[in-house]
Amino acid sequence: MSALPVYRWRLAPEGLATFRQLRARGLRPGGQPVVAQLERPRRRRDPLIAFLYRIDLARPVRPMTPAKRAALERANAARRVCPECGRDAGYRIPPSLGMCAPCAYPDTSAA
Repeated sequence: MSALPVYRWRLAPEGLATFRQLRARGLRPGGQPVVAQLERPRRRRDPLIAFLYRIDLARPVRPMTPAKRAALERANAARRVCPECGRDAGYRIPPSLGMCAPCAYPDTSAA
């Protein structure tokens, strides 16, 4: 049993928000602890769980620095390069394939 209060979907009190709701407001949790839990029921599966944070303790999102933006661009560019053929695929290669579509499915392009 959890020591956190648990609220049903759409029944959380005012003043609490999920991480995504904070981000939409330009805020971040800022190191505060989780104060409650939100549960969304699903059929035949465990409920979806979201953690709630206090809005009044949230801090503004840190601005993107030029160095951080450059690092993000390099990381995204690396995800586009196929490890098999070494070409830029033009899209982010899915981890489930691990390579570009022509390398993963070589016989489909010959049709």
